[in-house]
Amino acid sequence: MKFSISPENAETIEVLGLNGNWNEPLSMKKKKDGSFSAEINLPKDSTHEFKYKVNESEWHNEPEADTEVENEFGGTNSVITL
Repeated sequence: MKFSISPENAETIEVLGLNGNWNEPLSMKKKKDGSFSAEINLPKDSTHEFKYKVNESEWHNEPEADTEVENEFGGTNSVITL
């Protein structure tokens, strides 16, 4: 699975929540065009809640996620289904 995002003024981005693990972030690499990307192998026929953590402080959802679900913090998490 490939993740790609291009938020403004981002220096670092991590993906959290994949495989139900919110404690081990997937670091994304910054490209020359300012976008960030990362790849990870995820199990087939699985569903994952996740968020992007930008600059170690801002939480962003994936605009092209399959859906969103409410989280325990009063916001939403992005959801992808493989």
